[in-house]
Amino acid sequence: MALAIAESERVRGTTSPNPPVGCVILDEDGKAVGFGATQPVGGSHAEVMALKEAGTKARGGTAVVTLEPCAHYGRTPPCTEALREAGIKHVVHAISDPNPRAAGGAKVLEEAGVTVESGLLADDVAKGPLRAWLHYARTGRPHVTWKYAASLDGRIAASDGTSQWISSETSRKEVHDLRTKLDAIMVGTNTVRTDDPALTARDAGGMPLPRQPLPVVVGMSDLPGGAKLQQTALHLRTHDPDTVLKALAERGVVDVLLEGGPTLAGAFLRAGRIDRVLAYVAPALLGDGPAAVLGAGVSTITDAVRLTVEDVTMSGPDLRISAVPQT
Repeated sequence: MALAIAESERVRGTTSPNPPVGCVILDEDGKAVGFGATQPVGGSHAEVMALKEAGTKARGGTAVVTLEPCAHYGRTPPCTEALREAGIKHVVHAISDPNPRAAGGAKVLEEAGVTVESGLLADDVAKGPLRAWLHYARTGRPHVTWKYAASLDGRIAASDGTSQWISSETSRKEVHDLRTKLDAIMVGTNTVRTDDPALTARDAGGMPLPRQPLPVVVGMSDLPGGAKLQQTALHLRTHDPDTVLKALAERGVVDVLLEGGPTLAGAFLRAGRIDRVLAYVAPALLGDGPAAVLGAGVSTITDAVRLTVEDVTMSGPDLRISAVPQT
């Protein structure tokens, strides 16, 4: 299953609105003979890709897959049919499909005489490559990660407005690697005016990587003439988070990174539309300067947005914290 998760991670960001599923085929002796992951929309699913690589070695073997095999006809035939025709005798999946239209694969396989197990490394899959898609399937909304970099005293810039660079080169590289796996990056119009970002994913040399997320600007104001995003960004003229997410969902966007600024982050927090917080905290003190979030609707301590910390690790000299709102 760990290998299947790695296959899933490899294609994250290329499959939306389909899930980035990973699959490994084991032969009768338990040897891995086929690896596969979901192809871009219209292409084969993970199980079919793994079966193609395994060939006749799949007969009598086991399919290990991150998501329950689909049992419906969509753009491609059901994966349950492909598994059955290949002679697979055992299927292990991490998570049952929450999409009613595609669910039921386990039952179909069992009725065909295939033994099925569910739940293996389910938490790793749910917090890993399938996190955003599972949220999208259950809510109909894109998953929003609010990413910010701040000093140890919670400032995202100095009092004169300078902010390059609060976080380390290591952290910035991590963020660029993350961008390649996302569907969209979102900022507000004030961030465009202040920072003139490009919102591109770049390599260590500063060159754009082959796959780029959709740049999104939120706000009523026109973008400044000559802004890097003027010709490339989707400009959504609204201040309502739900209107933004509806427009993105209609474009097949599943995984969104909210990068700025504090007012936009506050609006999404106030609306309960932040699904994950990814904070890079630098070992620096600024004293004055703008805070990471403004207007979150918290007026007293009892209104605080409480989070559950999932992971804390070092990113170069910085502290990287991943947390999700408590439910």
